[in-house]
Amino acid sequence: MRILKISDVYFPRVNGVSTSIETFRRDLAALGHEVVLVAPSYSRGGADPLETVDPAIRRVPARAVPQDPEDRIMSWGGLQRTLGALAQSKFDVVHIHTPFLAHYAGLKFGRAQGTPVIATYHTLFEEYLHHYVPLLPRRITGAITRRFSRSQCNQLDAVIAPSQAMKQALLAYGVRKRVEILPTGLPAERFQAGDGGAFRRRHGLKQEQPLLLFVGRTAHEKNIGFLLEMMLELRKRRPDALLLIAGEGPAAPALRAQATRLGLDGSARFLGYFDRGGELQDCYSAADVFVFSSLTETQGLVLLEAMAQGVPVVAIPRMGTIDILGPGLGCRQAPNDREGFAQVVHDLLADEGARRALGAQAREYAQTWASIRMAQRLSALYASLTHPAAAGGTPQGPGPP
Repeated sequence: MRILKISDVYFPRVNGVSTSIETFRRDLAALGHEVVLVAPSYSRGGADPLETVDPAIRRVPARAVPQDPEDRIMSWGGLQRTLGALAQSKFDVVHIHTPFLAHYAGLKFGRAQGTPVIATYHTLFEEYLHHYVPLLPRRITGAITRRFSRSQCNQLDAVIAPSQAMKQALLAYGVRKRVEILPTGLPAERFQAGDGGAFRRRHGLKQEQPLLLFVGRTAHEKNIGFLLEMMLELRKRRPDALLLIAGEGPAAPALRAQATRLGLDGSARFLGYFDRGGELQDCYSAADVFVFSSLTETQGLVLLEAMAQGVPVVAIPRMGTIDILGPGLGCRQAPNDREGFAQVVHDLLADEGARRALGAQAREYAQTWASIRMAQRLSALYASLTHPAAAGGTPQGPGPP
């Protein structure tokens, strides 16, 4: 099968959408599909060493988004030229990954070819937009995003939601098209054991010091400030505990200032971004507990990455994280208040036996989310759209089949 994927974001821009695209792209190719990806260029004249040279990736000239240097806006003319060159051969499916220029260009291309068009709804924009347009009341930004999302989704042949909560949100918006739940899985390399001891030595951390870890984009919607406030409570009982925050993003300066204001400079450390290779694996392995407080996550892939390294998770069961936390394997669910969250973390730090047992359980549970299984389900979805009479449908349900 020949598949065209199109997105307004991709590596070297690091986020969940880029990770999901690349994970599925590699596994679909391993299953024998031909996948062509159209995405923006992040270079500023000349070749960018961070942009992998791959004939299956077509880069479109793009400019920086105002007040957001991490992202790009593709040139509409360049996008049309790129797709025009691809129109010479037939694609079986067009798969859109972002609701901006990629949506309109992908829909136009697919309809011209008579090809099914689907999209993955990666982001619950209703919960995010008010952080970036603070002058508008939340009820207004929410209404705008709900109407926008409903309109776009109903133009498609099918929609992929990465979690049960996301599917329910789309149905509540009034999306009438087929909505399938299909999370992003973990690639095989995520299960390779990291060296936590070496990470601690490199970063001057004592081997016996209790380490909490958050990994993710330091953005306002990630609710990282809650974790800093939680540390105030935890420090009363475990003054030696240290919160590591691995990631970069627009909220980093405000979070650093908050940590200083709360007097947490000795209890919280900002590490910046780690490549998802050896260093991040080592970082996960160094942690005693992975902590996560986002209330708007569409899936929470970092929870599974921590579990794959045998690190137990403490998180608030909201939105997409419920699908991972629901079975209660390798994790502890925490309440959405800083005292209650701190108590769950404290109890886990105080019980080494329980922590080890949860870690072993977490590693085994993460195996059920292997990415190749998810790619097989996506392949089945594609087949059901291109040959509906012959296809048997796709597995239902929020988690692994």
